[in-house]
Amino acid sequence: MLMADVLKKLTRESSLLAPDFPSFQRQESTFVFLNLLVLAALLLIHTLFSSFFGRPPRLLVVVLAAGFLINVIELIWVQGAKLLSETGIVALTWFTIALNMALAFVLASLSYRQDTQYFALLVAPILQAACRFSLVPTIAVVSASTTLIFFWVWNYFRLHPPSQLNEYMEAGTVSLIYAIVGILVWTLVNHLRLKQADLTTSLVELEQARERLLIEEKLAAVGRFSSAIAHEIRNPVAMISSALTTAFNQAVGSPERQEMFEIAAKEASRLEKLTTDFLAYARPRPPVKQPSDVSESIGYVADICRPRAAEKGVTVEAEAPEGLRATVDAGQVQQALLNLVMNAIEASPSGGNVSLCGKRDNGSIRIEIDNANGPIPRDAVDRIFEPFFTTKPAGTGLGLAIARNIALGHGGDLVLSRNQAGSVQFCITLPACTGERRCL
Repeated sequence: MLMADVLKKLTRESSLLAPDFPSFQRQESTFVFLNLLVLAALLLIHTLFSSFFGRPPRLLVVVLAAGFLINVIELIWVQGAKLLSETGIVALTWFTIALNMALAFVLASLSYRQDTQYFALLVAPILQAACRFSLVPTIAVVSASTTLIFFWVWNYFRLHPPSQLNEYMEAGTVSLIYAIVGILVWTLVNHLRLKQADLTTSLVELEQARERLLIEEKLAAVGRFSSAIAHEIRNPVAMISSALTTAFNQAVGSPERQEMFEIAAKEASRLEKLTTDFLAYARPRPPVKQPSDVSESIGYVADICRPRAAEKGVTVEAEAPEGLRATVDAGQVQQALLNLVMNAIEASPSGGNVSLCGKRDNGSIRIEIDNANGPIPRDAVDRIFEPFFTTKPAGTGLGLAIARNIALGHGGDLVLSRNQAGSVQFCITLPACTGERRCL
């Protein structure tokens, strides 16, 4: 019970600077590697300079091997562990600190010299405390290491008088170095922790600001969308209302009355098309994909567009090799192509030419729609895929937006691939079939 209370007290006083387990794993692995390196170096130095230090006793080699083995076991355990609570991290840290201090004292006792090199093992505990704990536990570990060094010198000269002042001076120098290293490392780590906390706070605030901006942008987009819908619907409704009012004021059977009814019918038809296009854009139907021959869709769209093109004196050409197979919704692809080709016909001058060209490009199918006009103005280029944006007097501004949604729904895209004088090209890309079985 007493040990549990002590552990809780240490946990409260030890403000962990690496509370998350992945950070602890990286830190602890680094300290274990440091311990293994120091242990190996100390044994090597003792062996190479045995004429000065004396031949290492067998028991000292056994203790060194045991310390090496404990560190290896800890490294394997730390690397394999999935999670450890903050209390567990604190307990393990204090355990390794105590173990290294005890190991340093035991090895110093076995070598039994007044200036033992094995107190180098005290570096790791000081760094562990400085990297993980608050200032008070760090000072406590530094003080314990200093006390251990001075006790060793005092006890040695107590058993082997007379005392030598230079050994006490050396112990004081080492202790001063340990204190400077401990406090300096703690200061740097604590500074990094504060900077990390500030950075985390800034990231949270930035994310909150980003979310607010996204909400505001969505609201603004909804406002622009609603305004565009209201504007597009208001015009035909106003025309229908005006035409019907005028018709009712005309004599039955008069040409003016018939003309007003025709205007109302035309505007009602335009309103229906606008509503249909809007629903197609706002609630796109998921594509029902089936293996299809894209070249057939290209030829079909070219055929149904030629009568309208002939009215304007525009020719429509289609070119696509056999074998352009893809798993797509053929109806949706034809709808997208129809929108693009009709736009191209409307934009082409009399005597112009609109061409559809299908080709395979690596793992994709490219369908290019060209017309001999252009270029599209720069300010319009940035908005051509924006809903309800149009430069045509009778356009709804949804054709390109719907076509692009269809391309994106198939895993492809629609882009303005060329925009220059006398040549404007839109390009639809669709994923091609990657194997014969998928295309059968």
